[in-house]
Amino acid sequence: MKNIIYKKAETTEELHQILELQQINILDSISKEESKTEGFVTVKHDFEILNAMNNKCAHTIAKSSGSVIGYALSMVKEFKNEIDVLKPMFKEIENSVDSNLSYITMGQICVDKTFRKQGVFRGLYNAMKAHVKHEFDAIITEVDKKNTRSLNAHQAIGFEILKTYKSNNQEWVLLSWSWH
Repeated sequence: MKNIIYKKAETTEELHQILELQQINILDSISKEESKTEGFVTVKHDFEILNAMNNKCAHTIAKSSGSVIGYALSMVKEFKNEIDVLKPMFKEIENSVDSNLSYITMGQICVDKTFRKQGVFRGLYNAMKAHVKHEFDAIITEVDKKNTRSLNAHQAIGFEILKTYKSNNQEWVLLSWSWH
């Protein structure tokens, strides 16, 4: 296995590398077959929103040989109106969880193709949990129901399905990983 470190995103260069990895794996950049076998990301962030989110709660990254090879984006509630495709998710969260639950939303997770099936996905979430567990009780996210690779990976590390819903002509699965 390659030497991988997990840490909070701290530099402008790391944020730009997140955006590069995102662009390679966005649904519009890959074939239909690849989206089924390898998974995909749905949201395309710009640097300003990515940086603002990072300043409130640092994103978790995996690095190898100085390069970002995976990321899990942190999104606090105050960003719920900043990304159109995620607005319905926040509405569903508000209708599905106890209002006293303190949670962070994982806004997107992605691992470079050459580092998949090496535990990086699990490593990112474990590092994210370690970073936020003293402030939050859970990580909540959503996955496109067609993204079976991602759904299976989330459930394998302990995420539980809260509900399935439709939004923007897509079917979404809302998932939660709690530790309290």
